[in-house]
Amino acid sequence: MYQREYNKKVRVGIVGAGSHTYRNLLPALHFLPAELVAICNRSEERLNRTIAEYHCNGYTCPEEMYEKEQLDGVIMAVSPFLHPKLACEALAHNLHVFIEKPAAASMDGIREMISASEKHKKHVVVGYKKAFMPATCKVTEILESGLYPDMSSILAIYPIYMPKDGPASLKSGEFSEWLKNCSHPLSFMLQAAGPVKSVQALINERGFGVVQLRFQNGVIGNLHLAAGEKPARDEYKIYGKGWSIEVDCSSRVTLHRGIPSYEYDYASSFASPGFEGGDLVWEPVTCQASPENKALFVQGMVQELEYFCNCILTDQSPQKGSLAFAGEITEIFQAALLSNGKEICIP
Repeated sequence: MYQREYNKKVRVGIVGAGSHTYRNLLPALHFLPAELVAICNRSEERLNRTIAEYHCNGYTCPEEMYEKEQLDGVIMAVSPFLHPKLACEALAHNLHVFIEKPAAASMDGIREMISASEKHKKHVVVGYKKAFMPATCKVTEILESGLYPDMSSILAIYPIYMPKDGPASLKSGEFSEWLKNCSHPLSFMLQAAGPVKSVQALINERGFGVVQLRFQNGVIGNLHLAAGEKPARDEYKIYGKGWSIEVDCSSRVTLHRGIPSYEYDYASSFASPGFEGGDLVWEPVTCQASPENKALFVQGMVQELEYFCNCILTDQSPQKGSLAFAGEITEIFQAALLSNGKEICIP
């Protein structure tokens, strides 16, 4: 649906009018049950240009916006070092909060937000778009169908690298590439395979290599830290007994079912009779200018914000993109930095 078609909307303010907000979050509101009331940003020049375009009120102080406007929730896209403080302030003003990833730079920040959310009984959703994108939803639908059991391993290939000195990076609070983007592949992997019990990172001098995840259900996951062409590509592969799933560039899902009753010595046709085997493919069609093929939908940005709005409208605690989920990702982020080739157990 489109914003103008909703009868009931949530009144939202935005904190942070940077490039991600301007390029993705603000346009996404066009498809949501949300009314943009105000924007808050430190730079007055950028703020004034943005509120002039969106015809809403503007502030340079979040608390002033909370006190003067009648808001239901706030959307934040600033820095993982500022998210916990700003989120707790908003929660203290009885507002629901959507936070862009990374939610925080450490588990201390996650715990602060969990405590504030519970104290004020308000919902917090974190924008892990890879957990919300249609490709991930199709993957989880396949896995939960019961038709393709016994997942054994999961592979993610993502253009990212780790700091050369992980412990020093963690201690100094460096806004590293690992902090900035590790949540993308990790959120997909956890959404598909569940909680992780241990982490082991093996990297070279340039920070490329592999982060191995041992999941609680016995699945082994490998996050390959890759260097490659620009623009970057991401790939995901899941393997089970007699099947596999492949996700390419977040926009193409392939379920490989193989050849039924396959025998190496006697199979004579790759196109065996019937419809039980072979590949099933899901991908957007770009012939027409429909919402399903827009990047805002393909990458899950509309869906994550829609989920936040629905949590407010229905007063339902988030089960997806929750602070608990953010805590799992942050634990893995920290453990990988501290690993130095050793296996680190997740509490």
